[in-house]
Amino acid sequence: MRRRAGAQRLESLGFHPPPRRTHPHVCSEATPPAPHHGHPGESNGAGGMAPVLSASRCVLYNPTRTQDHRVITMSRTLTHEADVCVIGGGMAGLAAALSAARHGADTVLMHDRPVLGGNASSECRVHISGADRHNRRPNARETGILEELRLANLCRNPQRSYSVWDAILYDTARREEGLRLMLNCSAQQACMADGRIESVTGWQGTTQTHHRVRARIFIDCSGDAVLAPLTGAAFRIGREGREEFGESFAPERPDRGTMGMTLAFAAAEHDSPQPFTAPPWAHRFDRCEDLPGGHGWWELGYWWIELGGLADSIHDTEQIRDQLLAVVLGVWDHIKNRCPHHRRQAANWALNWLQFLPAKRESRRYVGRHVLSQQDLMSGGHFPDVVAYGGWTIDEHPPVGVGCAGLGLRPAYHGDTPIYGIPYGTLVARDIPNLMFAGRCASCTHIAMSSARVMGTATVMGQAAGTAAALAVRRGIDPPEVSDHVGQLQQALLADDAYLPGVRQEFSETTVRAKLIASAGDPEPLRDGINRPVGDEQHAWNCRVGDALEMVFPAPAVVERLTLIADSGLDQLIQMSHWQADDQRTSPPESLLADARLEVRIGGRWVPAGAVRGNYQRLVRIDVARRCEGIRLTIEKTWGAEQTRLFAAYVD
Repeated sequence: MRRRAGAQRLESLGFHPPPRRTHPHVCSEATPPAPHHGHPGESNGAGGMAPVLSASRCVLYNPTRTQDHRVITMSRTLTHEADVCVIGGGMAGLAAALSAARHGADTVLMHDRPVLGGNASSECRVHISGADRHNRRPNARETGILEELRLANLCRNPQRSYSVWDAILYDTARREEGLRLMLNCSAQQACMADGRIESVTGWQGTTQTHHRVRARIFIDCSGDAVLAPLTGAAFRIGREGREEFGESFAPERPDRGTMGMTLAFAAAEHDSPQPFTAPPWAHRFDRCEDLPGGHGWWELGYWWIELGGLADSIHDTEQIRDQLLAVVLGVWDHIKNRCPHHRRQAANWALNWLQFLPAKRESRRYVGRHVLSQQDLMSGGHFPDVVAYGGWTIDEHPPVGVGCAGLGLRPAYHGDTPIYGIPYGTLVARDIPNLMFAGRCASCTHIAMSSARVMGTATVMGQAAGTAAALAVRRGIDPPEVSDHVGQLQQALLADDAYLPGVRQEFSETTVRAKLIASAGDPEPLRDGINRPVGDEQHAWNCRVGDALEMVFPAPAVVERLTLIADSGLDQLIQMSHWQADDQRTSPPESLLADARLEVRIGGRWVPAGAVRGNYQRLVRIDVARRCEGIRLTIEKTWGAEQTRLFAAYVD
């Protein structure tokens, strides 16, 4: 078998990708495994697990062997029933699970780690990038569930602690009614019946329990598309050739190359010199030219410490992790002991964190009812069934990773990617009727995934998938049939403050027919259906503290609630990042609404009906549940600004 020149040259630089497996084991329909063998003990002759010593608070068990010498263990299997089961609790999976539960679906979230957030968690500490490109494209930031979580982080985590961020994600999921968390639980088997997924079984090592989840709809947000080989769903690995989708950025011929994975480090400055001695297995970088990127920022490592694109990005992960650790410590050794430019400045710096779980960029990608491609992105993705959007640059990393310095390669940033829509078909399997997916394993070509893989885009895909799954459950249909109700899906997403390029929110008849009266400014943009600045249009009511908005109905109407979209500073940077020094916020934007007073008009008189106190969210909902002739909202306080904006105000 011929070896690629890139792999040979990488090895000449001292990096040795693990060998490929020539006969990978792929299971399309697995059965529950035999119990894991425990340590053998003495048999009591009765079979099974028999107590040999008991007390009021303690029972000691000895395992026994069966006639075929297997050891019976204390592992167990629990079966759970649900409407929706989400596999993977990264940002896409968390958003999918939250949105499904909030729309009434009984939801289980099975996640193989102890913390939620995936690459954005404290285990990896990758910042959440998206269409706004670290606010280089103002007002393009993803809203909906991601905005909710980020604003909570600004309010509750000004110290920018990733462990506190973990706790915020966990708290949000734990408090969500209708959502059950299964952490430390790895999906291992899928049971199929009549071409559908009947159940998925995961192993929870902390409790030595198999959890079997039977559900109507499954959403794979695992990143690695773990359900694909378990169910027989179609998937891709590697790079498509240029001709298959007509992608000019693709290589001429297809191959199995992927983008690699990264390990980071964190360092802190001390009052005295901090020596560093690299372990003998660390890679040695004698020259700055051996590194593919700048190395003068020491707070959280470098994205270019990347390997694995020439290996198997799933089965070889442990070996790739070992190689990455050797590179990370070799880079730090270069900074501390060899770099002619930085070693003096780094004298008092020392490592205080090493990442051991690689942050992965690419592995399997499902084949859905639509495969998102380069043309879709560069043309703006104007789909009638748009349910999410992206806008990160097509950011394609060479498979050789950190070895690209010796090969004269750099990550390819292919032009100025516009804001593009993502269609519903990208999230729906083409061959299994109750399988959906979101995140970097969604239905994209390698080139399209190079943009859509970032976590801001993954999160809005997850919110769309979860909302669609709940809609399917409510209507008693499968996910492909939601395409016939895509207008309802889009309006549900917009009502939850998602942004869909080119789609306007529709409001209740009561809102549309009401007379709007403002103490200052023009309130009409509050119901134009575009709830953020777009281009030169603000789509907002400009107001100040003390201003009031009245909504007077042509006839008395029952108002269940009032919804507001407040100004959360979409032109500011609220992303939490330790990767770069910039103007990221550590508190809620000053323009954000904090306090407001609500009154309703009954019998010609205004009477108190509610209030907003200490708000730190963009999406504000106030329960009313009154029959009235109108409502009046008075702005009482912001987070510091005298002037603010509302982008929407409507009643249901």
